Amino acid sequence: MSILPRRWRLPYVALLTVVGLLLSASALQDYLQYGGRRPWEPFLWEFSSIAVIGALALGVHALVGGLRGRPWPQQLAGHALALPVFSVLHIAGMFGLRLLVYRWAGVEYHPDDVPTLLVFEGGKDAVSYISFCLISRGVWMAQAAERARLELAELRLARLADQVQPHFLFNTLNLISSVMYEDVPRADRLLCQLADLLRQTLAAQARSEHTVAEELALVRPFLDLMQARFGPERLVVQIDADAAARECRLPALLLLAPVENAVKHDVARHRGRVTVRVHAERVGERLRLSVSNHGDTPVPEAKTDPDGGLGLRNLRERLTARYGGAARVKFGPEGGGMRLDLDLPCAS
Repeated sequence: MSILPRRWRLPYVALLTVVGLLLSASALQDYLQYGGRRPWEPFLWEFSSIAVIGALALGVHALVGGLRGRPWPQQLAGHALALPVFSVLHIAGMFGLRLLVYRWAGVEYHPDDVPTLLVFEGGKDAVSYISFCLISRGVWMAQAAERARLELAELRLARLADQVQPHFLFNTLNLISSVMYEDVPRADRLLCQLADLLRQTLAAQARSEHTVAEELALVRPFLDLMQARFGPERLVVQIDADAAARECRLPALLLLAPVENAVKHDVARHRGRVTVRVHAERVGERLRLSVSNHGDTPVPEAKTDPDGGLGLRNLRERLTARYGGAARVKFGPEGGGMRLDLDLPCAS
């Protein structure tokens, strides 16, 4: 069953079992009505067929996947050759299982002759084979659409990372340059923090998603660098997340752009102290994230983009691509600053 992902194996076996029980219950009624004396026989007949069909269906799925992308004449030729093989294997496997059980039970069993079986079972097998091909083609198409969606999300992620990285990289290098001759230990510490942040960011780019804990491990060094740039008296950092939220998974580098925007646009506008807070909590099966900032002193009203700029527009696109309508985004002013709220499904 290697063609079937591990998480689908138990549901697949359960589905075959349910189908077998339903067919057996129906066959049992007819069997008893016509004077049958061994109630286990209808179960043997139906489950022997279902067991073989279940295994062959996986082979049909693999065949449909292997023929995808080939010209239609080649696909039709492949199926024309596979259909009789499917029918012969079904008949041989089904009646082979029945003969083994009947022999073990000490009961005589006389199936119809081979030509009759090929005609009677062959017609049903043709219908089953065509049905499996149609279902399998739909499954392959759905998987292809999902891969395309993930690739698009990864491209958007790369674009977002490309936009974020140069900005804080240049600012941090300028900061290091300004202090390297006056405070060598501080410059060395900043270089180590920058190297660690870049290493983690590049590693995150190679993945489509990771845990909240891993995302905060990227946000923390970035804020440390920005705190070194503006000074702890101007930039106060608060990061808190409960243990359940830290285990949830989310698209990689999701929070870096909102945090970078909070520092770039709001700390520079305030003359006094500004607090940037990142909060994460799990509520039931939902993950709630927020990035907020507020200053101790009021600032003149400034024209702000209601969408939060390009970074947050990209964030909305990524969430739509990943979660569809299951993700909610709220962005707007709060207490003299700005606040971004994200409400996502929590996948552990």
